[in-house]
Amino acid sequence: MAGVGGHAGRQSELEPVVSLVDVLEEDEELENEACAVLGGSDSEKCSYSQGSVKRQALYACSTCTPEGGEPAGICLACSYECHGSHKLFELYTKRNFRCDCGNSKFKNLECKLFPDKAKINFGNKYNDNFFGLYCICKRPYPDPEDEVPDEMIQCVVCEDWFHGRHLGAIPPESGDFQEMVCQACMKHCSFLWAYAAQLAVTKISAEDDGLVLNVDGIDDQEVVQTENGDQDNTLKEDIPEHAKDTDKEVKAQQNNEPCTSSSSESDLQTAFKNQNFNTESQSGCKLQELKAKQFVKKDTATYWPLNWRSKLCTCQDCMNMYGDLDVLFLTDECDTVLAYENKGKTEQATERRDPLMDTLSSMNRVQQVELICGC
Repeated sequence: MAGVGGHAGRQSELEPVVSLVDVLEEDEELENEACAVLGGSDSEKCSYSQGSVKRQALYACSTCTPEGGEPAGICLACSYECHGSHKLFELYTKRNFRCDCGNSKFKNLECKLFPDKAKINFGNKYNDNFFGLYCICKRPYPDPEDEVPDEMIQCVVCEDWFHGRHLGAIPPESGDFQEMVCQACMKHCSFLWAYAAQLAVTKISAEDDGLVLNVDGIDDQEVVQTENGDQDNTLKEDIPEHAKDTDKEVKAQQNNEPCTSSSSESDLQTAFKNQNFNTESQSGCKLQELKAKQFVKKDTATYWPLNWRSKLCTCQDCMNMYGDLDVLFLTDECDTVLAYENKGKTEQATERRDPLMDTLSSMNRVQQVELICGC
């Protein structure tokens, strides 16, 4: 008997013990996750009347808008009320989107919550996510044919989701970065490479192989280091005119200085730095200063820390550039998914009731005293 008892004791020691506190903490964590995604969205009213909502939880209905048709997105409330029994794709959140439910893209469905909608929401942007396809591989998620465990990461610019292994650069630990910009969006917003050298979680070094953007010539040329060590100069795009003028001034100053073999790279960088601090004070452009330094441009995604957007230049020239590239939202700290999640958690915390207090309030005074005293 003692042996049996000892075996049972050892077995109980191996089994995990889950306390009520553990269960409550797990439930709270799941609730917080739900609040983060849904808490900022109304589950009862169609969001159409709000216009293009800054950020909201969205869904796509493959029952109503199957692949091959027109993409459409529906709000949280419509996903419950109008598409409850349909096959839906969760899109997480999208920015500046107006609910499509029941408009001309839905041939046989009228929105129950807000039927008086325009036929088309011209301000909406769509991608393959609206057909349940993600990443450059254009696969569903979860993918029944993909046996490789991999985290999906959303690009802050295009808002598509990508497998970590398809981003051209190994993602840092999930807690080490806040936002990601995919390869295609880094090409579209090439000015971000100047910031990446200083701000990105994975620092881009000028010593790495890649395209070295060297501010040392007329028209701000891009220097590509070839295999045999030669340099191939090609025109670099997306450079504000004032930055080009600054580069010419730096070049002129460099040409007026004696060039000796003893001049170190650090001395040259110091000269560039001092020159651009002066131009920064005159123009007030942070980007102009950064573009005067050497940095690397690669075909990879970049990973960014918390509050990196606050470091972007907001001078008039840069704001015009953001507008031309359709990325003005990068200057808005409230645009981030983190801000949306925190808003949802705050709203939920305000509405959340304590279950113990609810129980106590339903009892008479004698029952309350007995429960508190454990009688």
